[in-house]
Amino acid sequence: MPYKMESRSKPLAPRFSFTNKVSASNKIPRQINRNLIFNQIRTRQPISRADLARISGLQRSTVSLIVEGLLAERWIVEGSMGRLPRGRRPTFLNVNSQRGVLALDIHPSQTTLAVADLGGQIIAQDRIPLPEDPRKVIAAIVSAIQRMISANTDRSFDGIGISLPGRLVLPSVPSSGRRLPAAQPIFAPNVRWPIAQITSRVEQATGLRVVADNVANACALSEVWFGDSDGMHDLVVANVSEGLGTGIFANGRILRGEGGSAGEFGHVQMDPNGLPCGCGSRGCWETLAANPAGMRYYSEATGKPSPPFDELLQLAAGGEVAATQAVERMCAALGHGMHMIASALAPSEIIVVGDITTIWHITGPLIEAEMRRHPLAAVPRIRPTHEGNKARLRSAVALVMHETLL
Repeated sequence: MPYKMESRSKPLAPRFSFTNKVSASNKIPRQINRNLIFNQIRTRQPISRADLARISGLQRSTVSLIVEGLLAERWIVEGSMGRLPRGRRPTFLNVNSQRGVLALDIHPSQTTLAVADLGGQIIAQDRIPLPEDPRKVIAAIVSAIQRMISANTDRSFDGIGISLPGRLVLPSVPSSGRRLPAAQPIFAPNVRWPIAQITSRVEQATGLRVVADNVANACALSEVWFGDSDGMHDLVVANVSEGLGTGIFANGRILRGEGGSAGEFGHVQMDPNGLPCGCGSRGCWETLAANPAGMRYYSEATGKPSPPFDELLQLAAGGEVAATQAVERMCAALGHGMHMIASALAPSEIIVVGDITTIWHITGPLIEAEMRRHPLAAVPRIRPTHEGNKARLRSAVALVMHETLL
């Protein structure tokens, strides 16, 4: 279902490292240098201007100009002074702890709300069970946000990031950092409440800027902002949850494709005679490899209802036979789909987000073995996100930070 969206096209950014040591040339746009300096402060605070120049490779005058701008806009603050054997004592810089971001991680039946600082650290969080009446869901989310703001009056908020279990359908000319404007339909086959209204309703109720994106896209961006990826190498994030979504970071940006539909590997048909999928097709990768598939495999093996997915994983970790077999079938399906991704995109790494990573010592080798079972021109590294169960929340923070600082 197409929707209208404000056009905010930006020039294609060159490849660069968000957090690692780089030598930024004069040809790199000013905003990229600014982003580099902010992230060095975020990851190394407290840090002096001299150390920023040494680590970033930028000239001291350039670092000073960027730092003064970040100080004026209150992204960072000056703190304690260092001691040197001789010469002027350096003043250390820190990210402003009084500014923050609200993060929403939306699932079909529940939502997690958190307060995070500008460094991506989660300060407080609350789980919001969603009402069964779909007409009351957004009101419940808005009320929870308002309560969270009231409980954190000592902090100013720069915006609200929302990671969505659906795909934003964009205009024909995509932009790299976007806001989702009022009442836009979203391709979210697993959601049964009016999720398209979430951004406009939250924005109207709070007066804060709202930035939303597909959770897999957001997690891919977060891996570059807060994770181990340096922004120089292409990667794919596979978000394994109630559904199965992928986000693609390539050539220094999120790959969106025509209409924003790039990355829908979860809805590629793997079995034409398979089960119906929420998207309207049959036998999609999602129906074979997402969390509900693992639970279904357990029920088929035992003839009784499956426990919740997190409990199923713990049963498998403990060696329970039916649970182990269910997890093995799910991992085989995940590995099969990742072979498809590796063959099509040849990313340097595929990063997995979701509960399946809590027993990665079991599931990781199974997934990788299946992916390697057939030949590949280039074999990507497969790893779990280093963010653990915070990955989806921090991805919502990354959405706000990315749009604000770039």
